[in-house]
Amino acid sequence: MAARTGVVLALLVCCGLAARAQGNYEIQVYGSDTVPPGNLMVELHSNYTAKGQTQTIDGVYPTNRQIHETVELTQGLTSWSEVGFYLFTSEQNGHGVQWVGDHIRPRVRAPESWHWPVGASLSMEIGYQRAVYSPDTWTWEIRPIVDKTLGRWYLAFNPALERSWHGPGVHDGLAFTPGVKVGYDFTKVVNAGVEYYADYGRLWHWEGLHDQQQQIFVVTDLNVSPKWEINFGVGVGPTAGTDHLLIKGILGRRFNWGHNRAPEHKAGTTRPQEQPKN
Repeated sequence: MAARTGVVLALLVCCGLAARAQGNYEIQVYGSDTVPPGNLMVELHSNYTAKGQTQTIDGVYPTNRQIHETVELTQGLTSWSEVGFYLFTSEQNGHGVQWVGDHIRPRVRAPESWHWPVGASLSMEIGYQRAVYSPDTWTWEIRPIVDKTLGRWYLAFNPALERSWHGPGVHDGLAFTPGVKVGYDFTKVVNAGVEYYADYGRLWHWEGLHDQQQQIFVVTDLNVSPKWEINFGVGVGPTAGTDHLLIKGILGRRFNWGHNRAPEHKAGTTRPQEQPKN
């Protein structure tokens, strides 16, 4: 009962918050699981914009041929909560390697004892990015997460809302920025599928298709070990307001610092996996 009350209170607190997009730094559709207490997840997100914006606009560097390296650290707090921290960097000809900003992301999930038919969690992300990389320097995000495994199929939906806290987008209000993942287990090691990301603009008043940001990725997750997370993909942006060609990769490693053993997970999807046989 105490755990359920804590989750509900955290959900209510998070529901009052939102955020602006963080760009092509951490391109991922979240699964509903959280990192167990006593465990640390270390991830490196590597993203390359092969074909993007080529002009400096309102003091913001062009995205074309930028390499983004993001370090993500996620510590499990309880059986239903975690907190994550991001360090964003960028490398580009003419600008070298630069620090972009940092974000912090607490997350809670519906405990397994609730016996919901789907996995569900809620994250809130707040952080800073330098103005030369984002005109909106302080942003909030709230990200509901729903996922489900159906046989070999894995489905995840992140109907995120974002809002600027400081910058020209403050008066735009909430933006709707959903993410969707559909994956299929072709083998015990290889899961492949599609990820979709979008920024439709202000909630209840979407931008025209020309100005919307939409990205479609063909992705592969490799289930080489319960301790590792490996995801890579190639994405295209079909609208004028989107970077047109991106390559992304995620390499993660789980560490157990306490007596609580992390549950076995499907690499890249955070889905439960069968225990390895001796």
